[in-house]
Amino acid sequence: MRKNSMKNTQINEEVLRVLAEIIRGDIKDPRVCPMTSVVAVEVAPDLKTCKAWISVLGDENAIKDTLAGLNSAEGYIRRELARKINLRNTPEIRFIVDESIAYGVRMSKMIDDVVATIPERDENELEGKYKKLD
Repeated sequence: MRKNSMKNTQINEEVLRVLAEIIRGDIKDPRVCPMTSVVAVEVAPDLKTCKAWISVLGDENAIKDTLAGLNSAEGYIRRELARKINLRNTPEIRFIVDESIAYGVRMSKMIDDVVATIPERDENELEGKYKKLD
């Protein structure tokens, strides 16, 4: 099975859906933040390994605790994944923190700060410049 094949894409989507369901509803570890979401999943073509990008709403300690909780519950998550999805092999899951949302928020704030420093232009000043072009 190729990496970009339709079958691999379908497996990725199904694993993402079930993994999000397991993390949201089945894990009782208090270290796992309730505001944890699965952003993307990439299952290897041989179905042996899986990278799961997760996003955690919280500070650095919440992210570290959530990652530790998910890594300790990896066996349980893998067993539930095998029970809910009929795959030839159940992949080993490696959790990776996705910081793209935090990066986007940080960039948006920087843009807002720059825009706030730009002085407001007077409407009359703009009209005077563009009347010459008519």
